[in-house]
Amino acid sequence: MKDMDYYEILEVARDASSAQLKKAYRKLALKYHPDRNPDDKEAEENFKYVNEAYQVLSDDQKRSIYDQYGKAGLEGQGAGGGGFGNMDDIMDIFNSMFGGGGGSSSGFGGFGRQARRDPSQKYALDFEIELDLAFNEAIFGCKKEIPIKYKVPCNDCKGTGGKDGAMTSCNYCDGQGQVVMKQGFMTFAQECPKCHGAGKEIKEKCGSCKGDGYKEVEDTITIDVPAGIDSGNRLRAQGYGNEAKSGQRGDLYIIFVVEEDEHFIRNGNDIYIEVPIFFTKAILGDSITIPSLEGELELDLKVGTKDKEQFVFNGEGVADVHNGRKGRLVAQIKIMKPTSITSEQKELLHKLEESFGVESTPHKGVLDATFDRMKSWFS
Repeated sequence: MKDMDYYEILEVARDASSAQLKKAYRKLALKYHPDRNPDDKEAEENFKYVNEAYQVLSDDQKRSIYDQYGKAGLEGQGAGGGGFGNMDDIMDIFNSMFGGGGGSSSGFGGFGRQARRDPSQKYALDFEIELDLAFNEAIFGCKKEIPIKYKVPCNDCKGTGGKDGAMTSCNYCDGQGQVVMKQGFMTFAQECPKCHGAGKEIKEKCGSCKGDGYKEVEDTITIDVPAGIDSGNRLRAQGYGNEAKSGQRGDLYIIFVVEEDEHFIRNGNDIYIEVPIFFTKAILGDSITIPSLEGELELDLKVGTKDKEQFVFNGEGVADVHNGRKGRLVAQIKIMKPTSITSEQKELLHKLEESFGVESTPHKGVLDATFDRMKSWFS
């Protein structure tokens, strides 16, 4: 990766927008971050190159110079050396990887801006899991028992991961806990990505936890799933996260995945259902009973109902998970036609067709006029 083009490092096109650059940077920085790749020198180097590439390409002036002259044109411009990208991007990535206080207590939405983690803490206190829900469980709400595994500090190494708690100076930041980067005439100090500000690393791995600094404990918790929950919604279970060395527990974040229903289709708080009717009912009109989320509804088909026509029932959809207001139920018509007919049915249909007279052959006027016009092309 060292000799690759910056655009190739970030896996983007040369005309990539700033938003595309940021998205690619976040993805790769998370992929190669030392926390996710302990003792992986190659990942550590790739992490430096990704940051170096983003530092240049996220700066319009540096990007312009690089596009014209390559890396040689950036000498003396503050690029290279594994510098970091924009501080907000780095903080966003740290927040999405590690837990901490300061998150939203509403139960839904983002983590919010997190508090700085104790550098000696080997793992994040907050963590998240996915929970599958049946369609009806999400619509009406339910209680769920969830088996979880959370981390507690290893007693033998006191949560350090080192044998008997022994540590040595971090070779990435030389024990400083910070790395310094230069951008133009500005100099910034950034928390060391390898030791996370501790300035120390394991000398010899603890035999009990194999250097992880923690062990996992199994537990079962019960949560109330609110009515109207949808795939991607996140619920915060306060105090059910990992345990710190101080004994404090972080938070558990539950991401919901709702299964699809065989007949009802959900779109936000609206519910759609396809209603198949025989073509005679579409012509004659009728009143039919259709299923709803909570029972039955009467659907009045008007004379001449069209295929894919929609009938809307307000307040028959899903309750909004925040304010309880219900969406719509939308019934969409699907006109069914016979796939085979008997000789008697065929005769009856011919009689019916004849009874409509000229109205039964709307194609004739259009096609005759078209034929007449085509004749003039060759006369």
